[in-house]
Amino acid sequence: MCEHLNIFGIQLPMYGMMILLGIIVSNAVALSLCKRFGKDKLELLTIESYGIIGAFLGSKILFLIISFKDIDWSRAIEPKYLMAILSNGFVFYGGLVGAILFMMLSGKIHKLDVWSYIRDFIFMIPIMHCFGRIGCFCAGCCYGMPYHGPGHVVFPYGSQAPSGEELFPVQLVEAGLVLIIAIVLLVLKLKKDFYYTIETYLLSYSVVRFILEFFRYDAIRGAAFGLSTSQWISIVVFIGTIISIVYRKKKEEQEKDYKED
Repeated sequence: MCEHLNIFGIQLPMYGMMILLGIIVSNAVALSLCKRFGKDKLELLTIESYGIIGAFLGSKILFLIISFKDIDWSRAIEPKYLMAILSNGFVFYGGLVGAILFMMLSGKIHKLDVWSYIRDFIFMIPIMHCFGRIGCFCAGCCYGMPYHGPGHVVFPYGSQAPSGEELFPVQLVEAGLVLIIAIVLLVLKLKKDFYYTIETYLLSYSVVRFILEFFRYDAIRGAAFGLSTSQWISIVVFIGTIISIVYRKKKEEQEKDYKED
């Protein structure tokens, strides 16, 4: 819709600007809660910095894997074409995996209790994701299927989405839903000191993503047996999270029985 923002004659990509805004907003909330959660601000920023690097690399790598056949690799040595490949196309699940791996790396290097930080501040991810999806809407990527009902959107000529066609606003719907997830996670943590924040996030987002993929219309997403790559990942994430919860519950019961004995 508004792919670039013009500031003093400088064209800034709205997608990148929205990602930056998401980082700023999520950090403003998280840093204000560090004292309440008994966490160190510098440690949080250290873990987050690693996570952002991992998210960029992971999301880009998964995109390259999914769109491998669609990329003209013979032109990869051309600066403009290479820059286009590097600056466009990111897959959220790849970014999530990359972020977690790099945050774990930060724990090894700096001797930090990474998982306690992730559990306390997991709401930062859906907040950033919300702004990222708004950025997708501005850029016209990750667009929805043809839709002529209430709330449809029409992208202008030159957008990544089909111009002049009424489409389902899937980016904005996802932005709204992940924001709700972020708010719920934050409330649970503040009101009840809820432990299963990571699991709640993974379960809720995997369901949201699986359903919304049916409303997507962009072709470069990868597909197998009628489901997109992200839908298959959502299934794995959902099942894996359920198994993790059951395993932990059983372990807690065993430890409780052992103490009683």
